[in-house]
Amino acid sequence: MSQIQVSDLTFSYDTSYDTIFENTSFTIDTDWKLGLIGRNGKGKTTFLNLLLGKYDYSGSISHSTCFDYFPCPVTQAQEKLITADLAEELIPDYELWKVCRELDNLKADAEILYRPYETLSHGERTKVMLALLFSRDNHFLLIDEPTNHLDIGARTLLRDYLCTKKGFLLVSHDRWLLNECVDHILVLNRSSIRVEKGNFDSWYANKEKQDSFEQAENQKLKKEIGKLKEAARRTAMWADKAEGRKIGYDPAKEHDRFIGTRAYIGAKSARMQQQRKNLDNRRTAAIEEKETLLKDIETVADLKLPTLTHHKQILVRADHLNLGYGETTVVQDLTFSLGQGDRIWLQGANGCGKSTLIKAILGDTSVTLSGELQLASGLSISYINQDTSHVAGSLQDYIRSANMDESLFKAILRQLDFTRTQFDKRLEEYSEGQKKKLLIATSLLTPAHLYIWDEPLNYIDIFSRMQLEKLILTHCPTLLFVEHDRTFGEKMATKTIEMKL
Repeated sequence: MSQIQVSDLTFSYDTSYDTIFENTSFTIDTDWKLGLIGRNGKGKTTFLNLLLGKYDYSGSISHSTCFDYFPCPVTQAQEKLITADLAEELIPDYELWKVCRELDNLKADAEILYRPYETLSHGERTKVMLALLFSRDNHFLLIDEPTNHLDIGARTLLRDYLCTKKGFLLVSHDRWLLNECVDHILVLNRSSIRVEKGNFDSWYANKEKQDSFEQAENQKLKKEIGKLKEAARRTAMWADKAEGRKIGYDPAKEHDRFIGTRAYIGAKSARMQQQRKNLDNRRTAAIEEKETLLKDIETVADLKLPTLTHHKQILVRADHLNLGYGETTVVQDLTFSLGQGDRIWLQGANGCGKSTLIKAILGDTSVTLSGELQLASGLSISYINQDTSHVAGSLQDYIRSANMDESLFKAILRQLDFTRTQFDKRLEEYSEGQKKKLLIATSLLTPAHLYIWDEPLNYIDIFSRMQLEKLILTHCPTLLFVEHDRTFGEKMATKTIEMKL
C-alpha cells in the first residue's frame, strides 16, 4: 500500500475563466476501490490528467505508483489494427497470458484479440482495455466513465469484475455501480473536496445529514445575528447618550445632578461602550460562522416540462412489427402500445434494435418496416439523440439554429448548473456531460405530446440525474426512453419493453 498526497493543488486552463482546483489538499491510498464523483465540468477528468502529468500546475502531487488511464486513447489508424497488435502498440511489454486470464474473468473469448479493433462492440472494447490494463502489476488504474454506451448486462459484468479488484479510481455517475464496487468516495464539492469511507449511498446519507445540520445552523445564526444587531443598536444609543452626559451638565435642566456624579456616569459610559464592542464582536463571529455554511449544498432547481395533451389516448401502436436495414432484420414481431402518461423503458442488449425502433417512430426512411406501426395524427415529438458529435460552434449560433428564446434557454442551462462564464465558451470546449445538457435543455423547451430520449444520461452527473427524475415524477410526461442507468429506469418506468437480440 502507498499513498497519493495532494497538497495545495491549484489549476486552471489557459483558455478558461474557471479555476478548477484552488489550494486543494487530500490523501488517498492506492489499495482503495475509490469512486470519484462531482458535477459536470467540476474537474474529474482534469484531475486524472493531472495525476498522469499532462498539465502544469502549482502545488504538489506526490506518489510512488504508476498510473494507467482507461480508456486508452486510440487513433483512427490504430482502430484498423488487429486488437493484439494494438495492445502491443499501447503497452509494448504486456504479457499475453495475463491478458487472456483477465479476459476469461470478464467472460470474453480470447479470440477477440485476433479481430480488427474497429469491428469490436463497445462492450468488447471495454473488456479488452480493462483486461490489458489490469494485467499490469502494481499499477493504479484511473477508470473514466466505463459504463457509457454499455447495456445493463455489460454493466453487471463490469460490476462483478471490479468487485474482484482493488487499486483503482472509478469516475462514474452510475449510482448502482458506485454502490456495488467501491469502498471509498472522493467528492469534488462546490467549494471543497472530501474523502470518505463507504459507497455512494453511505456518502449521500451523510451529506443529507450534514446539509440539514448546516441549514438549521444557518437559520439559527440568521436569527441570532438579527437579535445581536437590534441589541447593538439599542446599546449604541444608550452608550452615546451616556457619553454625552458625562461631560458637563446644565443646572437648569439637571438640577438634581451634582458634580460628583460625573465619575459614576463616566464609568457607566465605559461599561456601555464595552458592551457595545462585545456585541459587535459576537455579531462578527456569528456572521463568519454563517459564511462557512451552505457552500457545498447542492441546490437542485425545479425544472418544467411543457407537455401537450393529445385528443387520442393511444399515441403509438405496433402490431407484429418487423424492422431492419435492407435485408437485415433487427426487430422481429414486436407488439406494444404507448398511451398518454405511459413511461416506457426500452431494455435489451446493445444491438437488439432499441435505437432502430426510435428511428422508425421518428420516420427515418433508412429503416425498412413490415407489420403495423401507427402514430396518432398530429403527434408532436421531442427527441434527445444519444450522439453529441454535432454539438459545435457558439452557444448563440446553436440557440438560433434551434429557433429558441435565448434568455429562456440560458435560464434552463443555469438550472442545469451552468455558470454564466460557460455561455462564452465554444461548445467544443464543453465536457460531454455539458453537451448532453444542451440537448436536454432543447428538449425541455419543446412542447410535445411524446418525449423520446435515447440514452439521455450518458455523461450526466448524479445530481442532474436526480433533478430529471424529480421533473418526470412531477410533470408525468409521456415518455419512451432508452437508458442503462438501472436506478433511473426502475424509478421512472411505468412499463418495460424487453427487446431481444
